[in-house]
Amino acid sequence: MWDPAQYLAFADHRARPFYELVARVRASEPRRVVDVGCGPGNLTVSLSSRWPSAVVEAFDSSPEMVEAARAAGVDARVDDVTTWEPLPDTDVVVSNAVLQWVASHPTIVSKWAEALRPGAWLAFQVPGNYADPSHRLIREVAGESLAHVFRAEKPVLDPVEYADLLGDCVVADVWETTYVQRLTGPDPVLEWVTGTALRPVRAALSSTDWEAYVAELAPRLREAYPQRADGATWFPFRRIFAVAQV
Repeated sequence: MWDPAQYLAFADHRARPFYELVARVRASEPRRVVDVGCGPGNLTVSLSSRWPSAVVEAFDSSPEMVEAARAAGVDARVDDVTTWEPLPDTDVVVSNAVLQWVASHPTIVSKWAEALRPGAWLAFQVPGNYADPSHRLIREVAGESLAHVFRAEKPVLDPVEYADLLGDCVVADVWETTYVQRLTGPDPVLEWVTGTALRPVRAALSSTDWEAYVAELAPRLREAYPQRADGATWFPFRRIFAVAQV
C-alpha cells in the first residue's frame, strides 16, 4: 500500500527529476499527454499547464495514490502499467520513477515506442541507486527470510542499455544525474526509503517485526549517511533519464 503523505514528505526532491525530464520533451501542441504512474497527482497538474490544449490522461496502480490525485483535481484512474496501451492520439507519454517496479519494463517501453505514432514522445526516469548503502543495508537487515520481497538487485538498466533500447527512434536522449540531496531530521534517509524502497518490507512484516527491523536498520543508515554539525545529511541519489521521439 502506498502512503501519499509519506511520499510527499520529500515532494521538492522528488519533483526536480520530473521537471528536468519533461523539459527535454520538445512536443509543441500534443493532443494527448499521459502520466503513467501519476502518484498523488502533484506533478500531473504541471502537464496541463505545460500543454493546456492537450487531454491529460493519468493513472496509477495504487488506489490510495489515485484517490489523492483526484483530491488534487486530477482526473486519474486505477490502471496497470503492464497492460496499458496508448490511444491513437497519444503524443506524449511520461513515466516518472515508476518503471523500476516492473521487471518487464524494457519490453513494455519497446511496445510503447512501437505503438506511438511517428513524432510522438516517450520520456521516463528511474532511480539508479540500487548499489548504494541505502538499498544494500535494506537487503542486509532483511536477510534471507525476506529475500523474496525484493526485485532483482539491479531492477533497472544502465544508461547505454536504455540508449540501445531506444536506438531506432528519431531522438534518443539518455543521461544520468546524481543529486546530492540535503535532508534534515534525526533519521532522514530512513524517512526517505520508508516512502519507497521499504514498502515491500513493511507489507511483509507484522507491526512488531517491522519495529524491530527499523530499530536495526536506522543506526546503520545513520552511520552510512552521517549527520553534519548543522543537522543536515547529504544523500546522494543517482537517477537515469531517457527521452525519445519515435
